[in-house]
Amino acid sequence: MCGIFACHKHPNVHQFKPQALQLAKAVRHRGPDWSGNVISNDTILTHERLSIVGIDSGAQPLVNEEETIFLAVNGEIYNHRILRKQLDADTKFKTHSDCEVILHLYPKYDIDTPKMLDGMFSFVLYDKVKDRTIAARDPIGITSFYQGWSSKTPGAVYFASELKCLHPVCDKIISFPPGHIYDSATGKTTRYFQPSWLDSTKIPSNPVDFEKVRTTLEKAVRKRLMAEVPYGVLLSGGLDSSLIASIAARETEKLKLTSGVTNGTVIPHELVGISEGDDLDTITALPELHSFSIGLPGSPDTVAAKKVAAYLGTVHHEFNFTLQEGLDALRDVIYHLETFDVTTIRASTPMYLLSRKIKAQGVKMVLSGEGSDEIFGGYLYFVNAPNKEEFHKETITRVNNLHLSDCLRANKSTSAWGVEARVPFLDKEFLEVTMNIDPQDKLILKGERLEKYILRKAFDTSDKPDQKPYLPDDILWRQKEQFSDGVGYGWIDVLKDTAEKMVTDEQLKNPKPEWGADAPDSKEGYWYRCMFDEQFPAQCAPTVMRWKPTWSNQTDPSGRAIDIHVAKYDEK
Repeated sequence: MCGIFACHKHPNVHQFKPQALQLAKAVRHRGPDWSGNVISNDTILTHERLSIVGIDSGAQPLVNEEETIFLAVNGEIYNHRILRKQLDADTKFKTHSDCEVILHLYPKYDIDTPKMLDGMFSFVLYDKVKDRTIAARDPIGITSFYQGWSSKTPGAVYFASELKCLHPVCDKIISFPPGHIYDSATGKTTRYFQPSWLDSTKIPSNPVDFEKVRTTLEKAVRKRLMAEVPYGVLLSGGLDSSLIASIAARETEKLKLTSGVTNGTVIPHELVGISEGDDLDTITALPELHSFSIGLPGSPDTVAAKKVAAYLGTVHHEFNFTLQEGLDALRDVIYHLETFDVTTIRASTPMYLLSRKIKAQGVKMVLSGEGSDEIFGGYLYFVNAPNKEEFHKETITRVNNLHLSDCLRANKSTSAWGVEARVPFLDKEFLEVTMNIDPQDKLILKGERLEKYILRKAFDTSDKPDQKPYLPDDILWRQKEQFSDGVGYGWIDVLKDTAEKMVTDEQLKNPKPEWGADAPDSKEGYWYRCMFDEQFPAQCAPTVMRWKPTWSNQTDPSGRAIDIHVAKYDEK
């Protein structure tokens, strides 16, 4: 990940520059490798870089040969080699950066440029000749991105990777909508990502193609191994992360054979090209795949993760945290996550602690399993879906809101320590395949069909005895465990118990008037909201969405509050 801060049409941009650099510094944790900035006319772009691809020559903001187009990007463009190949032969590239291709696509495709990209990204591009700024965010919102305005500088528009850059200068802030592009020439933000599955009134009827589900996920993982730095996988021991780890382990073995990795020696970046079929060839900076897990000692996830790692042969790193360490990190977690949502904070805290450990290992990029539960209806509350139509609509809602929940958590928990998380389940092609499956095949049927049955079955090779299984059966068919539960059931317990001491009954009954209709419904939520308000002004709160299960009257969003959970809460 990287960090962006930009302002278009500032009334005194040169005088504003020192403050702009300070605001950009607020997200230097996202990009600790280098800083850059450029001013053109009355627009300033700043960039804090985390170097993953083109590490020797990809400093930003990027500029074209004529010095008329300037670009600041946060993210990765997985098809950049293919796009380079498709551009005119006389196109001059200055760097090996995957992001530079955007500079050369813009003159040809204008605001359709994001449609050409396969990756996770948010970018701000300034056209000096037209005095025009465009800004865009990837289809699902994997990278965090915000837009702001200030009553003190009417006519100016601001962009940043995190709220902490904007709230000192903006009194109105929004989360930039995923799959959209902003154009200063019109002042409009329009949707460019229009997949077939987006219309929730159209219920798909396509039968499951298990082989296609498997091969498209394998392809999604393969393209995300594009890196010139050490990488690994986040491994909770649950289905999603374990499948990603399994595929990554297989791909890493293939890369050793096909990309010239021998005895730990890696071939140079510039020698790796594009295959005849326009598939991405990539390299690995590690001869072995490293996996990372965290939990309280003996937690369900760490036990399962250790088993998966041993089965796959990864170099496994298991970290434990204490309840007190988790509690001590809460305020910092809220600062980096920029949320007061209970579910997000519960799950982000161990992920935040783990990311620090990963950074200490010298790893810059990890693969993670976010998105699967939204696509396949994997959360246990989906068992209460009244019919397949409502089930399908809920999956679309959840996918559309990922930028306010699990993508926000994965992006900011890792970026807090200069680590990048990539999410294969949210690959555009994989989404196109899996969101167009008849939802009848996704339904959870008590005693008959486990949640995410389609995904499990796609990687079930029990009918192929000559083929090594992707995962052990007890992992492939392990029940969904929300991350905040799986790290150890004592974690949520201590959060509730501590909140009980921090917030009185009277406070919960009489929330702050400025919270309006968004008042917390639990002491834990009240406690988090107070910590948020201490660090962020009121204009930041509307960017937060509180995650709640649907078709349920439960106040606790934990999966253990659903009666089909094998370790459900005791009834009191």
